[in-house]
Amino acid sequence: MTMEAEIRLAGPADLAAVEEIVGAAYTPWIEIIGMRPMPLEGDYAALIEAGHVFVAGPAPARALIVLIPEDERLLVDNVAVRPELHGQGVGRRLLAFAEDRARALGKPGTRLITNERMTTNIALYERLGYRETGRELINGRSVVHMAKDLETPGGNG
Repeated sequence: MTMEAEIRLAGPADLAAVEEIVGAAYTPWIEIIGMRPMPLEGDYAALIEAGHVFVAGPAPARALIVLIPEDERLLVDNVAVRPELHGQGVGRRLLAFAEDRARALGKPGTRLITNERMTTNIALYERLGYRETGRELINGRSVVHMAKDLETPGGNG
């Protein structure tokens, strides 16, 4: 399956697919990190209603990204891709979308939080230009904070 389909704002009709994608993407991590990953605890109905969830692929959605504007940056709260699509560049495309969205909102960068045991994800983020900005314990989970500064037109940022 190709992900040439547009990335669009999720609506209430996408809720079941969003919850299914999050479950499929994060349930395998439970054994690795020893507890449920934070995205499994999300209230996706509320996030969709607030306009924070974007989905990719024709209905039903194949992947999603949750973007929450903050004062300084755009928070990439969650990126989830159906497992059968891993390795096809879908996550990269969603993260590129987040960067475009941050620029459109006038934000100088994006940030995210991931579990320290999700080393494959951390490696991907680093390859995409994210850098570690700190670590902490949140609700019993050891997390890594990462950020990416975006280039601005005409600037060197």
